[in-house]
Amino acid sequence: MNPRRKNRLYLAVMLLIGLTLTASLVLYALRANIDLFYTPGEILYGKGSQAEKPQIGQRLRIGGMVMPGSVKRDPETLKVSFKLYDIRGAVEVNYQGILPDLFREGQGVVAQGILRASNLIDAREVLAKHDEKYTPPEIADAMKQNHLLMPQRDTPQQPRGNTP
Repeated sequence: MNPRRKNRLYLAVMLLIGLTLTASLVLYALRANIDLFYTPGEILYGKGSQAEKPQIGQRLRIGGMVMPGSVKRDPETLKVSFKLYDIRGAVEVNYQGILPDLFREGQGVVAQGILRASNLIDAREVLAKHDEKYTPPEIADAMKQNHLLMPQRDTPQQPRGNTP
């Protein structure tokens, strides 16, 4: 084999190994920084038919409605705990900091944080819906799914009797 050809082959192999290593490190770094979106029901019971539940210690975003009567504030600090719910269940969220002005019971919110137990999230950020018409796409999709899963109410019965 020609020494020139051999050097080019070594160079090509080293370049391929370097590119593979670089791509692997970039993908690993990106994977560690991804916050997947879940609803309370998906955290408790999993997503879809795969029953894919988040792992304890995983970073995530959760969207739902603040359960009325669940907001508890520590009078000494900025610690707040509340429950987020959807049709399938509710999870507890702990947060330390100043909540958005629009945060209130019955309001839709998105919290970013870490899953500490099967139904407990330590949030590092809480976002409240800022406009009556705006809903983040993930929450809109989740709410549509919730409405599809809700049992349909019976239509009101017409009064019986001799009516013309």
